[in-house]
Amino acid sequence: MEKSLVLIKPDAIQRGLVGTIITRLEKVGLKLVAIKMLHIDKALAQCHYAIHKDKFFFNSLVNYITSAPIIAIIFEGKKAVEVIRKMMGATDPAKAEAGTIRGDFGLDIEHNIIHGSDSTETATEEIKLFFLEDEIFSY
Repeated sequence: MEKSLVLIKPDAIQRGLVGTIITRLEKVGLKLVAIKMLHIDKALAQCHYAIHKDKFFFNSLVNYITSAPIIAIIFEGKKAVEVIRKMMGATDPAKAEAGTIRGDFGLDIEHNIIHGSDSTETATEEIKLFFLEDEIFSY
C-alpha cells in the first residue's frame, strides 16, 4: 500500500477544521497510520519547502507554517498520493473545485489549509522529515 504525508496547516487548526479534513480523507478509504501535532521550527520548514527556496514566496511559506502548530499525518491506501491530491484540490483555493478541501475551506493561496505529498518519492522523503519509523503503525 502507498503512503502519503498530509500536513493540516495552522489556518485549518485555528478554524476548527481538523476533524472535518481527517474524516473526508478517511471516508474515501484512506487509513490513518500516524498522526502528531507539532510546532515546526524554521529549520524543518526550510527543509520541507527546500524545493521553493529560490522563489519569491519561500520566506512567506516558512513564516506561515512556523506561525502556529500543525498536524502531520500519514495516510495509507491504494494510490494514496493521487487520491489525496484530488481531494485537496488546486493549490489556489480560488481555482479549486467545489467539493475539494481547498475549494470548500481554503481562503487564499497562502492559507490553503492542507499540504499533501505530490509523488510517492516526495512522500517517502517528507515522511522521514516528520516521523520516526516506530511512530508509523501497521494494522
